[in-house]
Amino acid sequence: MRRILFLLIFGVAGLAILVSLGVWQMQRLAWKQGVLAEIESRISAEPVGLPDTISPDADKYLPVTITGDMEPGEIHVLVSVKQVGAGYRIIQSFSTEDRTILVDRGFVPVTAKQDERLYGPMQVTGNLHWPDEIDSYTPEPDIDDNIWFARDVPNLAAALGAEPVLLIARSHTDPAITPLPVDTAGIPNDHLQYAITWFGLALVWAAMTGYFLWRSRAPSESDAT
Repeated sequence: MRRILFLLIFGVAGLAILVSLGVWQMQRLAWKQGVLAEIESRISAEPVGLPDTISPDADKYLPVTITGDMEPGEIHVLVSVKQVGAGYRIIQSFSTEDRTILVDRGFVPVTAKQDERLYGPMQVTGNLHWPDEIDSYTPEPDIDDNIWFARDVPNLAAALGAEPVLLIARSHTDPAITPLPVDTAGIPNDHLQYAITWFGLALVWAAMTGYFLWRSRAPSESDAT
């Protein structure tokens, strides 16, 4: 009897923990969906002028329209696009009347790396962003071949003589450059998968607990006969 009671308590406690973890992940899912909806709304809002004071925290995803000159000279950031393959993001400096920032113009295939690009007076609409693309595995940029492996905004700005402010274009700045605008696709949201995992483990735990309780009762029923 003690063994059955121990298995019952142990099984119920484990089941409660697994179910609570699944419920917690569902709560996190609802929270993350709210965050993503807020980001999507901010990304697609009506563009404004470039703020005088820019904060990476407060102005992340802010839609902006700027008018000025796309400066010659560019940095190539290696990237891969689904159903297209490898290529480069084209990063250039852009000068307005009173400041110079960075513009991510978009994607060109590897074969177009050295092609001539339009520059000079233009208007660009996009979103301010400070991508978090650097970790311990990110290689150092190949300065000689002009190949970078991440949009490291401070270092890109230093290399191009601009403020550490990056506008990712959603308007076309050149017929040969495909804009890669900001979206929420790269923001992880795995809470549903985690919830399914915890609930699945809870179901297995419940089944195993029931099985062991049945096995524990079987000998005593046999002895009774």
